[in-house]
Amino acid sequence: MTWPTADDLYLFNEGNHFRLWDILGSHPDADGTYFAVWAPNARAVSVVGDFNAWNDDAHPLTPQGSSGIWAAKIPNVGQGAIYKYAIRTQTGEKLEKADPVALHHETPPKTGSIVWPRDYAWGDGTWMAEREKRQHREAPISIYEVHLGSFRRVPEDGNRSLSYRELAPLLADHCEKHGFTHVELLPVMEHPFDGSWGYQVTGYFAPTSRFGTPQDFMAFVDHLHRRNIGVIVDWVPAHFPTDAHGLGRFDGTALYEHEDARKGFHPDWTTFIFNYGRHEVRSFLVSSAACWVDLFHVDGIRVDGVASMLYLDYSRKEGEWIPNEHGGRENLEAMQVLRRMNEHLYGAYPGVQTYAEESTAWPGVSQPTYLGGLGFGMKWDMGWMHDTLSYLEREPVHRKWHHGEITFRALYHSTESYVLPLSHDEVVHGKGSLLTKMPGDEWQRFANLRLLYAYQWAVPGKKLLFMGGELAQPGEWSHERSLDWHLQDDPKHAGIGKMIARLNDLYRTEPALHERDLRPEDEPKGFEWISGDDAEGSTIAFLRRSNDGSPLLVVCNFTPVIREGYRVGVPHGGRWIELFNGDAEEYGGSGVGNLGAVEALDEGAHGRAHSLPLRLPPLSVLMFRPG
Repeated sequence: MTWPTADDLYLFNEGNHFRLWDILGSHPDADGTYFAVWAPNARAVSVVGDFNAWNDDAHPLTPQGSSGIWAAKIPNVGQGAIYKYAIRTQTGEKLEKADPVALHHETPPKTGSIVWPRDYAWGDGTWMAEREKRQHREAPISIYEVHLGSFRRVPEDGNRSLSYRELAPLLADHCEKHGFTHVELLPVMEHPFDGSWGYQVTGYFAPTSRFGTPQDFMAFVDHLHRRNIGVIVDWVPAHFPTDAHGLGRFDGTALYEHEDARKGFHPDWTTFIFNYGRHEVRSFLVSSAACWVDLFHVDGIRVDGVASMLYLDYSRKEGEWIPNEHGGRENLEAMQVLRRMNEHLYGAYPGVQTYAEESTAWPGVSQPTYLGGLGFGMKWDMGWMHDTLSYLEREPVHRKWHHGEITFRALYHSTESYVLPLSHDEVVHGKGSLLTKMPGDEWQRFANLRLLYAYQWAVPGKKLLFMGGELAQPGEWSHERSLDWHLQDDPKHAGIGKMIARLNDLYRTEPALHERDLRPEDEPKGFEWISGDDAEGSTIAFLRRSNDGSPLLVVCNFTPVIREGYRVGVPHGGRWIELFNGDAEEYGGSGVGNLGAVEALDEGAHGRAHSLPLRLPPLSVLMFRPG
């Protein structure tokens, strides 16, 4: 490890150094460890730890020019040493802070940082070489969202969570069984409070030590890559917790956050908000995102809470926020950080993807920055999630009065590059599980859940399902217990998993279902209505098309009524093969269907010269292709 060069210091202070893990933090070598930390307003900084009996006079750091960085090489300190920075403020107060750029920390509730190396012998070269193809906009991307601490626990061993290395093969097996192409991890960055699920971060460069070392996490990613499964991590630049060892008032001043609470304190989460306008904070945040892609080989960054970053008045009343320089409510500085992050990741790491969890109608979230957008690759479609669940939670007899909730998305589905999320947010805080949201008796609840999933996989957009959804868990998710794996022994629940596997298989193998996911309005149209106006019957029918124009027909019946001889217009005659029937007995359905294929009639319907006389199963989705 060398001292930061003059160029390093300049780029850092300018806000354009995006590899801070190379010049800050702790770096062990053969005869000691190099330490460096940014604390520009400190009177003095030293390293304290188990190697010097936590004596703040033993190992002082020295300022590096006017950069605000303090650094020194300390001999005879190596891997595994526990340390903090002792910071003397301008008022004489002494603070002890964890290292903001450490790669490893003690397991909470302990709060020390740990000297740790960065080396790992990766074996995922094939995946990395193919990543751009696997994550292209036209690729099938089906995401399994996971909270590592509660995916599977060990009741025989105090209900402990599994380690990264224990989790990797089990999670890969599960994804392979159900056909998911990616996992998305609730934040794995170090965090003090289990109940935040990782969304209140103190270690922005460190995988949580709850499940192992940084190399254990690297091995986890490596294993999934070798099994052809991509890894996305949630990343939280919107806010950070007020814990004493964390980033807040780091050198006795509002260093990472704003001094004014109207810009620097989040009223919903009682956390600090980053000062996005500070150049060094921009270097810190973009470096954090880049570190996960560079050092840990993750394939995507999903940015949490983007709406709370973009709006200065987010969750604030009049008089509780400060307008921007133009008098508006947009956070121009946060926009700059997000754009710079996206430009850097897409420029430096071929094949990476970024995802925005943005819940408003902010324009251009997934548009390139050179066109005025924020530069994300994709955006979560929260509107689709809200409208779809609102519609399906209604008793079927009432759905005809709310038909617009299921058809409205077609008016905007080409405005952004969308992911369709059924995420952890929908199964917590008293909302119940997806199964318990569904109306009717037990049979209808399961049928409605199958209908929900099949509809999600049929419409344009990449797919995301939170863990447990494939098990049809009846209980709300809790981070303190394992998924209900015993449900796989119940045919009703196992049928849901079989159907998810079939949907993912079709999604991967049928180009019409994925090639125009993010371009549904381009010619040939990736999405085309056949019938979207049958509110009385609560049915819809539409075509999906591949790049060569080949059609795939989707028909959805949102009622428990079997519809005999239901005529659906199709673009040409001949035989149409029934690829998928959500009412199949193997999925737990009643087995109503069309005997595997239907011959088109030379009778027009829905403005087309040919039609299919279909038998529509109750509460189900059918898919057909010519053949």
